[in-house]
Amino acid sequence: MTTTAQRPGAPESDPHRPLDVVVLGASGFVGSAVTAAFAERPVRLHAVARRRSSVVLAPGATVDVRLADLTDAGQLAAAVAGADVIVHLVMHSGGWRAAESDPTARAANVGVMENLCEILRDGRRDGPPPLVLYAGAASQVGLTPDRPIDGSEPDVPHTAYDEQKLAAERILMDATADGAVRGVSLRLPTVFGYVDALHGADRGVVSFMVRRALAGEPLTLWHDGSVKRDLVHVEDVARAFVAALDHSDALAGRHWLLGAGRGDPLGEVCRTVSGLVAARLGRPPVPVVSVEPPPDAPATDFSSVTIDSSAFRAVTGWRPRIPLRAALERTVAALADTTTSD
Repeated sequence: MTTTAQRPGAPESDPHRPLDVVVLGASGFVGSAVTAAFAERPVRLHAVARRRSSVVLAPGATVDVRLADLTDAGQLAAAVAGADVIVHLVMHSGGWRAAESDPTARAANVGVMENLCEILRDGRRDGPPPLVLYAGAASQVGLTPDRPIDGSEPDVPHTAYDEQKLAAERILMDATADGAVRGVSLRLPTVFGYVDALHGADRGVVSFMVRRALAGEPLTLWHDGSVKRDLVHVEDVARAFVAALDHSDALAGRHWLLGAGRGDPLGEVCRTVSGLVAARLGRPPVPVVSVEPPPDAPATDFSSVTIDSSAFRAVTGWRPRIPLRAALERTVAALADTTTSD
């Protein structure tokens, strides 16, 4: 039997009180969207990050905003005290490439999960253990086969970032097996879009290309444009976390892949972006060109990714609602307005 949003992790002594939901990393790109999505539910919501969250919430929604250095075990323990649900969206601020050279990346990408699971082990309580929803990455699998991935593949991470994400996921699953938590890992696809939040800028490939086109610069690819990515709008990803809460009993104890299942060629995506920006600004489209990749470009940058998320969809009913072109149109419009206002 699946557990509804009102009850997973709630103490048996008070089965009717709202859930305490803590979002760690709430000020980031995905975190801002997830916070907004949970704010629409009947929960007591706490947004925690090292920078103040400024996400625009629906009318009537309330959220307790807390500032904390989540790599500090004491501050992390205070942030999650009494939580029924913890949404773990923390990652190093330097992004995935920083993991290759920045020794502090591991503290955010792995250390927070280590400390969190230890805190929850030490604070065991009556009733179901807390639910931890973790933002993993589809790229943890490593170089992808020439077919859609569905989560059954062996994990052979190819970058330091993916090694760290996989290490954190395994720590969560070990803690689940021990009964300290109920862990669910959602391995995210290439997420893009725009959120109206102070620190919520998308630094991914799609928004990077939109910003280049708005600046009148060519859109450059390190390949011939045929490499595919599974692209999902950030609002659809945020809905997946809410769906995971609603079906946590059926999901706990393993990882689940999220994706649109299309595998969109990046050359076509860039040409669409160029055309949308040109139409909005009333000028010729910027060119889409292939350039030599940098010598340190990982092999995964040249490996196509299409994701079969049918397992997660079968359990939760989730699926992306925003078609690719509509999502690109929304992203272009939002970033164009932001650029104009700046």
